[in-house]
Amino acid sequence: MMRTEENRQYFNRELSWLFFNGRVLEEARNPDTPLLERVRFLSISASNLDEFYMVRVAGLRTQELAGMSAPSFDGYTPSKQLEKIAKRADKITLSQAQTWTKLRKMLATQKISVLSIGDLDDGQLEALNNVFLETIFPLISPLAVDPAHPFPFIPNLGFGMVLSLTAANRVDPMFGLLTVPAHVPRFVKLGEQGKRRSYVPIEDVLKHFAPDFFPDFTITDTGLYRVTRDSDIAVDEEAEDLVRHFEFLLKKRRRGRVIRLELNKSIAPELREFLIESFECWNEAIQDSSEVLGMSDLSELVTSHNPELIFPPYTARFPERIREFDGNCFAAIAAKDIIVHHPYEEFDVVVQFLQQAALDPDVVAIRQTLYRTSDDSPIIRALITAAEKGKNVTALVELKARFDEALNLRWAGDLERAGVQVVYGFVGFKTHAKVSLAIRREGERLRTYTHLGTGNYHQQNAKIYTDLALFTADEDIGHDVGKIFNFVTSYSRPRNMKKLVTAPYDLRDELDRLMDAEIEFAKAGKPAAIWAKMNALVDKRVIDKLYEASQAGVQIDLVVRGICCLRPGVTGLSDNIRVKSIVGRFLEHSRIVCFGNGEPMPSDHAKVYMSSADWMPRNLDHRIETLVPIHDPTVHNQVLDQIMVANLLDNKNSWDLQPDGKYLRRVVKDDEVFSAHEYFMKNPSLSGRGHALKESAPKDLERPQQWKPKLVSGSDIVHGSDVT
Repeated sequence: MMRTEENRQYFNRELSWLFFNGRVLEEARNPDTPLLERVRFLSISASNLDEFYMVRVAGLRTQELAGMSAPSFDGYTPSKQLEKIAKRADKITLSQAQTWTKLRKMLATQKISVLSIGDLDDGQLEALNNVFLETIFPLISPLAVDPAHPFPFIPNLGFGMVLSLTAANRVDPMFGLLTVPAHVPRFVKLGEQGKRRSYVPIEDVLKHFAPDFFPDFTITDTGLYRVTRDSDIAVDEEAEDLVRHFEFLLKKRRRGRVIRLELNKSIAPELREFLIESFECWNEAIQDSSEVLGMSDLSELVTSHNPELIFPPYTARFPERIREFDGNCFAAIAAKDIIVHHPYEEFDVVVQFLQQAALDPDVVAIRQTLYRTSDDSPIIRALITAAEKGKNVTALVELKARFDEALNLRWAGDLERAGVQVVYGFVGFKTHAKVSLAIRREGERLRTYTHLGTGNYHQQNAKIYTDLALFTADEDIGHDVGKIFNFVTSYSRPRNMKKLVTAPYDLRDELDRLMDAEIEFAKAGKPAAIWAKMNALVDKRVIDKLYEASQAGVQIDLVVRGICCLRPGVTGLSDNIRVKSIVGRFLEHSRIVCFGNGEPMPSDHAKVYMSSADWMPRNLDHRIETLVPIHDPTVHNQVLDQIMVANLLDNKNSWDLQPDGKYLRRVVKDDEVFSAHEYFMKNPSLSGRGHALKESAPKDLERPQQWKPKLVSGSDIVHGSDVT
């Protein structure tokens, strides 16, 4: 099927994501990034690609096998998407291998050596032999494959060595497998000599000691393999017991079909064919372009032993306003709304809010949504404490949080045993809203204290994800949040909401209404502007409305970290739309949208919102999400004039999306460099400062005009017109 002129208006979702991962990979090639952080970015790019195959490619492959040929709104059928994905993925893996070759040499100059067996001296060989006998050999089970020993099950992301074996008493050759267990490190450390650290890849170790595993055979050939399995979960929404259903699905996912088989490029043809047949993946993605498989494991090399090779440590601030109330969160929130900007401000304030709610004798009820949280979560402990103290505690644990399903099942069990009323999400919808509500008895009345966030209740993520957390005692918001919890516990659809807007019922229409208002301002000759920040822009209806707004003269600036299916800067279609992506030290995760409201941006009269939702069909139509208006003047100023302006002005971490699909990195003179991440690390936020704001305010930011940045293209792996 040929793409029509109409669907050429949109970029393909999957290819756009691959280009985002290319921008992540570019950070591994960025000389301004510390060396070990470059290794970390390389590892992240590989891990991202693993997940992409586990979910997105697996889904497309399922559609193809089912004979589905209907194109997505960009005009590509599942088969065409898989074809284009394969080409782009091959370029990424080739670039990853080239990048690792360079980084490996650079690490050696910093006394961090990743060595092959041939590089080792006698002392290092002896050390390796000792490590092998003590910590590796006991954990690996050599497996022979013949009619009496069928090919074993290899789990998702399983990695190992295949061997061709011969013996004097056998006519036919036999195959052997050495699969690396999860507890065996990918890079075997040989010990430290002063500041020098030396490692040997586990595949080199296995090859060297392979005769010890198969002493009665001659090894004629070896090869490496790594498998990626279909890890998406198709939920049966009619399942009577959702918990048992998910336990079954998690077991089934571990045995999903192989969707990608990675092989080292020098593998012998007979070993290649043996693995393809054994994994039954004749028609799946087979990648054999690299000698280094599973680069996500490179993260093992990133340690704190060399502080000069990682980002300087950063200690998040605690909101001074809460300190002014002697650490009493409720008193501080009652006095004035506070917005906390993670990771620049501590996640501990969220934990402290819930811990105080658990211990405060006047708090009678707590409501909490849990989409993702950390393995040793203080949030869970606080909810358990509250329940044990007799408070009415309700927790919505979303079982459909991808790759966190097993952890959430465990937390749900712990909470229920403590007496928490646990709700397991919806049939048909996924609860993605980040909401916490504490109900406190104050005199003769009950008062609500609410936390609403753009990010998850995950202590570790909050150290690297940029997110917003609003604390408010606003009665209308408390009223609306209460209705959201009634909805998720009893299917009572929230009606007559006073301030919050929710998906899947009202959020889409509200965005349409707000954009229509800007269109009318533009038609009337008034200033009209939309600023928005999100992780992904995929929804066709929203994109079409943005095109309509652009054609009416609305000035639109979008900061979209990852997938963007909108084509900006096209004459007559999107002349007034600019799209950029920020990729740097922190992962941009907050969702913000601002509307000029008839005045030049930024303005005190602009309408400003934070949200849990990206602009994707799944968020707007199939998830419980929130759109939260920002009314407090100081918080409004912080989100619009500080956070959004800094993101629009960033030129150190920014990539501009071009009409042809290319992303071009901003290039500016040294004395003009501005990093939003560095700015927020140095300048305290506005709403959390209290009296300290009078003493010193953040440096004023020059408000953005319609700039024409100087652009330069980077490597071919990041850029190229086939994103369309």
